[in-house]
Amino acid sequence: MTTFFRLLELTAPLFVLVAIGFALARAGGWPMAASDALTRFVFTIAIPTLLFRLMSDFARAPGVDVRLLVAYFGACFVVYALARLVAVVLFRMDGASQSVFALSGIFSNNVLLGLPLAKIALGERALPAVSLVLVFNSLILWTLATVSVEWARYGAFSPRALGRTLVGVLRNPVVASILLGTAYGFTGLPLPGFVDQTMTLLGNAAIPMSLIALGMGLAGFGARAELHASAAMAALKLLAHPAAVYGAARLLALPPLETAAIVMLAALPVGANVYLMSRQFNVLTGAVASAIVLTTALAAVTTPIVLALVAPGG
Repeated sequence: MTTFFRLLELTAPLFVLVAIGFALARAGGWPMAASDALTRFVFTIAIPTLLFRLMSDFARAPGVDVRLLVAYFGACFVVYALARLVAVVLFRMDGASQSVFALSGIFSNNVLLGLPLAKIALGERALPAVSLVLVFNSLILWTLATVSVEWARYGAFSPRALGRTLVGVLRNPVVASILLGTAYGFTGLPLPGFVDQTMTLLGNAAIPMSLIALGMGLAGFGARAELHASAAMAALKLLAHPAAVYGAARLLALPPLETAAIVMLAALPVGANVYLMSRQFNVLTGAVASAIVLTTALAAVTTPIVLALVAPGG
């Protein structure tokens, strides 16, 4: 219990910042244009700067056990299959709806919430492991859902769709900054002093700004649509996903820090990208929006519980 309350104290300010962003947009009268602008700055400038600077030292940092990718994404595939079964048995969903429903059970809010939580709760030593998951997360999970939807609708999947997904992932500023920072790190060249200091200032601002942007974005989602489906999504995301990732990590005997990092990512709320996919395929838009709000609220308590159970020395 001591570990839980310590982690709750550490993580509570992060969720308070989310609540502040929500209040600014919902009660403070701040327009959604402000939310969009802040989110764009966070995604294209602040967080990529933080990650580039971090990964520029990657070659000199202790090695990351790449088996964490097998554990994390292997567990994602298991939960995805389970979620599709739940979708068809309990809700009689069609193939496209099953795919989006299942994606909500495995696609976490890794950037806006995962990075701040990892840095605060696990320390900077956990960030390379988190970054490794970030590089592959959108590519693997977005492709999985896209293949599932296209197969359900057309009985086939086109290489062009896969190419579009790959290009989109590589053009993502978060992924690009990780890859470019890692490449720079292998040159062995230190960052010039003024560049490093500028990046440090921007990186320090990335954490609070990302959380406020998340809260402002949540204010744009409805919270009462299709509650039965959204509650099922929440159970899969906050319970089944971290449990499956933990089981896979134990099965592969991952080191404690890598285990804690990937289980923490699995315990995060549903990511906003799932909402974008629901709109793209025009299915479960209300349920996904509700699940994002619901899981973000619940994660303020459930994520510290999960961290208390798996954190090194916890």
